[in-house]
Amino acid sequence: MNQLDQLKAFTTVVADTGNFLQLAQFAPRDATTNPSLILKAVQSPDYAPLLKETVQAHRGQPLDEIVDRVLVRFGLEILKVVPGRVSTEVDARLSFDKAASLFRARRIIGLYEAAGIPRERVLIKLASTWEGIQAAAELEREGIHCNLTLLFAFAQAVACGEAKVQLISPFVGRIYDWYKKQAGAAWDEAAMAGVNDPGVKSVTQIYGYYKQHGIATEVMGASFRNIGQIQALAGCDLLTISPDLLAQLQASAAPLSRALDPAKAPAMPAVHLDEAAFRFALNEDAMATEKLAEGIRLFAVDAGKLDQLIEAA
Repeated sequence: MNQLDQLKAFTTVVADTGNFLQLAQFAPRDATTNPSLILKAVQSPDYAPLLKETVQAHRGQPLDEIVDRVLVRFGLEILKVVPGRVSTEVDARLSFDKAASLFRARRIIGLYEAAGIPRERVLIKLASTWEGIQAAAELEREGIHCNLTLLFAFAQAVACGEAKVQLISPFVGRIYDWYKKQAGAAWDEAAMAGVNDPGVKSVTQIYGYYKQHGIATEVMGASFRNIGQIQALAGCDLLTISPDLLAQLQASAAPLSRALDPAKAPAMPAVHLDEAAFRFALNEDAMATEKLAEGIRLFAVDAGKLDQLIEAA
């Protein structure tokens, strides 16, 4: 049995891609997208006609509405391949605007429902800012489930748990990137691999805290740089993995054992964070502060590029 199939025995595998033509070979349950993945997909000859067709069908409508229709169109195609859920992201440029995020999230869900997709099969992706988390709390109360992304800090995870969001996506690889860059020539790749990987340690802490305190929010490790990070998080609720790394797992027959187990979570005290405490805790975490800001900026740039492609279509 290959490692991908072994992993599926104790973790839900999610494909991290906008390339729905590539999904079937890995048989993931769910799929996630983000602005960068959709931007990459629509520039491919395989998907450019889908973009053009969607834009032409809704020409004359506001640009932001056409953007949402393009994102939903990709989501609809993905849902033809995966049996579970698709994550569709609210524009990252709204990461600090709760009201605008709520409007876009409700519209995205409305577009899916108009196409016959029940809201249970869609996760709205929002950045794990204070505003994004509070928007998610309100959406969850309406039965609109959310995936809180760009999550780098324990404080973000605590706030998401308190907001009762459906799922969080801690970014393993980007945490790893920050610590590796900070260490420079002193970085020891072998010593910082596996359970010592800073991204792996972050997700392990969050997973253990949620399980110990009965927090129902699902933990989905994301943004992997190598299969060692995935192997070290086997047993996590979900892992969203790029097609390249899925292929590597599929090609390996080496034994894979469960690494995360709710029964083995260490004791941690319960934490409560109001807005002031959340902002201070995030500010105290230089890595999380920098990577959250950088992630929003990068997604915002790609959202702008997608706008330009749509306007030119």
